[in-house]
Amino acid sequence: MAQNRAESALRSHVTSVKEDLMTGVSFMIPFVTIGGIFLAVAYAVGDTQAVFDNTGSAGWFLAQIGVAGLTIMVPILGGYIAYAIADRPGLAPGFLLAYILQQGTVVSEAATVIGLSGGEAGAGYLGAIVAGLLAGYVARFFKNLEVPEFIQPMMPVLLIPVATMAVLTPIMLFVLGVPVALANEALTSFLQSMRGGQAIVVGLILGGMMAFDMGGPVNKVSYVFATGLITEEIYAPMAAVMIGGMIPPIGLALSNFIAPHKYAAEMYENAKSGVVLGFSFITEGAIPYAAADPLRVIPAIVAGSAVGGGMSMALGVTMPAPHGGIFVIPLSNKPLMFLASIVVGSLVTAVIATVIKPDFEDRVDTGAEASTAQPTDD
Repeated sequence: MAQNRAESALRSHVTSVKEDLMTGVSFMIPFVTIGGIFLAVAYAVGDTQAVFDNTGSAGWFLAQIGVAGLTIMVPILGGYIAYAIADRPGLAPGFLLAYILQQGTVVSEAATVIGLSGGEAGAGYLGAIVAGLLAGYVARFFKNLEVPEFIQPMMPVLLIPVATMAVLTPIMLFVLGVPVALANEALTSFLQSMRGGQAIVVGLILGGMMAFDMGGPVNKVSYVFATGLITEEIYAPMAAVMIGGMIPPIGLALSNFIAPHKYAAEMYENAKSGVVLGFSFITEGAIPYAAADPLRVIPAIVAGSAVGGGMSMALGVTMPAPHGGIFVIPLSNKPLMFLASIVVGSLVTAVIATVIKPDFEDRVDTGAEASTAQPTDD
C-alpha cells in the first residue's frame, strides 16, 4: 500500500511538472513566433550577413523586432513556469532569474568567482526552465506560510517576490547557473557543428518523438527542445520537428484514401480533415487512427516521421517559426526540400500502414469470433 501511494504521488508530481512546463511554453510560443518570423523576413529583405549593420534599413528594423522576441521569450518561459506553480507571486522572480541567467557577462563573472571559465552565452532556455521551476516552488513555499493577517496583503506583491529572489539569486548564479550555462554552450556547439550522420540521427529521433504519442509528453519534449534552439538561431531541428509532426495525419489519410477497405467507413471523413490538420502542424489529427489500431498505426507513423525528420536534417532544411505548418514554409531556407521531406515521410507512413493493416472486415470478424468463443473442457 505504501509503495502504491508513493508511486501515485510520484506520477502526480511528474504530471504537475509537465503541466507547469507546458504553461510556460504556451505563453512563450507567441514571442518565439514573432521573433522567428520577423527575423526570417529581415534576412529575406536585407543582406543576411549585414542586416544588423545597415542601420535604419527595413531589414534592420525587422531584425530588431525579431531579436526582441527571441530575447524576451526566455524570461517569459521562466516567468510563466513559476506562475503556473505559485500564481502571481512566482511570476516576477521566475522572469528575473531567467533573464539574469541569459546575460552572458553575469554568468561568466559568476563562473570566474567559483573558479571556472565559460558561460559567456548565458544559460539560455535550459536555465529558464530551472529558474522557473525553482522560483515557483520557493514562492509557493512562502505563499503557504502562516502569517499575521495585517501582513497578508503585502505577501504576493512585495514579500514573496523579494524573499524568493533573495534566496535563489546566489543559488542560481553560483551553484546551478554556471553548470547549466556550460551545458547549454556544449549543446549549442554540438548542434551547430552537426554534419552528415550526426544530423540525420538527430532528425530521426526528433521526428520519431513527434509522432510517438501525437501531442503527448514525448511529442512535447521534442517540440520544446527545438523551439528553445530558435533563440540560439539554430533552426534545423525546428524544421525536423515540424515535418515530423505534420506527417502522421497526412500519411494515414493517404493510406485511408489508397486502401479504404482497411479502415472503418466513418474514418474516410476523418482522413479528409486529417490532411488539413496535418498541413496545419496539428499532429493530433492522427489520434483517431491510433486509438482504433495502435499496434499497427504507431510504428507506421513513427517510421514516416523519423524518415521525414532525418531527411530534413540531412538536407540542411531550416524553419525559424515554431508553428504554422504549410503557411510558414516560405520562411524555410529550402521550401521545396521542406515539402519533399513531408511527402517522402507521408508516403513511408502510408505504405507501412497499408501493408501491415488487415482488411477492416477481417479484424471485425476475428474480434467477433474471439468474443463469442466458448471455453472448452480439457
